[in-house]
Amino acid sequence: MGKRRDTKSRMLETAAELVQRQGYASTGLNQILESSGAPKGSLYFHFPGGKEQLIALALEKSSESLSELLEQVLATAPTPELALEMITGYFGSQLESSQFTKGCPIATVALEQSATSDALHEVCSRTYARWQSAIAARLVREGQTAERAGELASFILSTIEGALLLCRAHRSVEPLRRASTELARTLKGL
Repeated sequence: MGKRRDTKSRMLETAAELVQRQGYASTGLNQILESSGAPKGSLYFHFPGGKEQLIALALEKSSESLSELLEQVLATAPTPELALEMITGYFGSQLESSQFTKGCPIATVALEQSATSDALHEVCSRTYARWQSAIAARLVREGQTAERAGELASFILSTIEGALLLCRAHRSVEPLRRASTELARTLKGL
């Protein structure tokens, strides 16, 4: 049982890594199997739904750890501004250490597949909703109404995601730094 779980876990981790770096369409099943060291027959044993099921589960797994990190930072940082600075700093270091191949683990799939795949749409939508909810909860703690916190959380998340896209396009973390600075100014002005 342990060996099967190890194979499945390796496949999920490998799929998540590859999809984050190169997208859904550019990630092939053979590449996942080869990179994970999994036997070919294990794919449909563990993932009878094929590539779509494998990638959906891989996204869920990778988004879970990132969601927990974001929620912890938002819950414990002394100010929302510092929380956002820590979050954008985390993404910036991920971008730089991966030579700008790793941005948001959800964004590439959301752009590529969420309009055509119900399973992938569900994972992307649920993940972004969770992140937005965590940001909104912090803003409510700071005195914003639930409605206003939701609006601001949507704006904050959209700004960070857009900055991540620009960072990859320009191979520079400067758009993320600028976004962080402007978000802090916005929050201080509330």
